[in-house]
Amino acid sequence: MAMLLILLVIVVVVALWAMGIYNGLVTARNAFKNAFAQIDVQLQRRFDLIPNLVEVAKKYMAHERDTLEAVIAARSAAQSGLSAAKANPGDPAAMAQLAAAQGQLNAGLGRLLAVAESYPDLKANQNMMQLTEELTSTENKVAFARQAFNDSAMAYNNKREVFPNSIFAGMFNFAPATLLEIPADKQAEVRAAPKVSF
Repeated sequence: MAMLLILLVIVVVVALWAMGIYNGLVTARNAFKNAFAQIDVQLQRRFDLIPNLVEVAKKYMAHERDTLEAVIAARSAAQSGLSAAKANPGDPAAMAQLAAAQGQLNAGLGRLLAVAESYPDLKANQNMMQLTEELTSTENKVAFARQAFNDSAMAYNNKREVFPNSIFAGMFNFAPATLLEIPADKQAEVRAAPKVSF
């Protein structure tokens, strides 16, 4: 009888230990998904600002139609990339698509703001000044949200890779989370928020 009781206690302790590992993995996974939701909020705000910015610029920059259309096209591609990443935050293909689309959008916005510099009336427009200020603020929030996501994803990856968690991560299909990294060819553009000097 005593042997059966000891065996039962050992089974309960092992079960509790396994539950603790599993729950820790779930908590870490939920944390990085929540951090991605913050990126989503900031990028949606950014996407909402862009049409207003283009509309104000359109009144002054009639000769720059290609630049304006490129920004709108890049916005659309970035929204598609965000939708794919929202469906599966941390997925390598989705994160690569999101990073590439955001890089294209940053490049388009940078060109738009650079071209806007040569239009004094546009530079003096109150709506344009307010929109560019909001865009710059949002760009900073996107950078902070990206850092928070990457920190959460790294903590999750570390938790799933250490022994004995790695055994449970494999058994219960806890896939690694991919960081939202800036493509190497876009790092200079993305690290520097669009320069606004109105």
